[in-house]
Amino acid sequence: MTVRPSRREVLRLGSVAAAAAAMPAPAIAQAPWPSKPIRIICGYPAGGLTDTFARAYGDFIAQKTGQPVSVENKTGASGAIAAEQVKSAAPDGYTLMWTISTTMIMNKVLFKKLPYDPDKDFVLISWMDAGHLPLIVNKNVPAKNLAEFVEFARKNKVSLGTYGAGSYSHVAVEALNRFYNLKIEAVHYRGEAPMWTDVMSGAIHGGSGSYAAASSVLQSGNGRAIAVPTRERMKKLPDVGTFYEQGVTDIAFQVQGFICLVGPAGMPKEIVKKLSDLMVEAGQSERIQKILDTFGIDRAAQDSAFFEKMIAEQGPVWIDLVKGLNLEPQ
Repeated sequence: MTVRPSRREVLRLGSVAAAAAAMPAPAIAQAPWPSKPIRIICGYPAGGLTDTFARAYGDFIAQKTGQPVSVENKTGASGAIAAEQVKSAAPDGYTLMWTISTTMIMNKVLFKKLPYDPDKDFVLISWMDAGHLPLIVNKNVPAKNLAEFVEFARKNKVSLGTYGAGSYSHVAVEALNRFYNLKIEAVHYRGEAPMWTDVMSGAIHGGSGSYAAASSVLQSGNGRAIAVPTRERMKKLPDVGTFYEQGVTDIAFQVQGFICLVGPAGMPKEIVKKLSDLMVEAGQSERIQKILDTFGIDRAAQDSAFFEKMIAEQGPVWIDLVKGLNLEPQ
């Protein structure tokens, strides 16, 4: 005899099936990260330090995880174009961004309206030292240290190059003017290359920027470094005193620009931790140590906890420094 279920039993069984369908999928269906290629969006052009780091660290991550890591350069608007794209990506650890301190901090002041929120749209994964940015003067400037340069600037009309309005080198010129009550002219360029060309020729008296970009000026003898920001001397320029050693206590010469790896807000903590640990491990590899030496950088990638601390401590300082430039936001 066939027994047909009652209407009540049919409804009960249907409810059980619906509840089962709503339960999380078995763990076997959730592949551990990473189980597919990882995509890095780099906010700055190919060939620069940010791009070089993205590819070198990315290769290390690929080797360790067994998954391909690709780097795509999405440049423009001081990193804002890349940031807008990455903030909208799924927070699953498969789309990440390589960028710099300008994107994460200074753009808050440099733009009237940003298509992203640096404080809310990203999770901080790893901080990388962007290197010291020494002040270098043309060989014909009669100064071997900061005191001699200041004396020269008091008696002459002096110009210093910057690699962009609102950049660290711009902040440095204004900080020197403020600290010593000088009237040094800031001459803005689109990047370091044309700036160093003019320093070498003597078209401007000097400028500040990366050691690697300025190496031709130094090695040719057409320029000399006279001061280094931050409190520690550079390994590549051990005989050049820091601004602080030479009596300049302005905070502008103690904060540090950085390169960084971030991901969309909401990434699982365990993926952030794994990426952070991989970055620290990568920083000790032979390939990346050679890159650091070439660019005159003394410290490799740091973990997410260090990154969060640096943003908390130096972020407000950078904001105040850039506001002090009185630039009209774009």
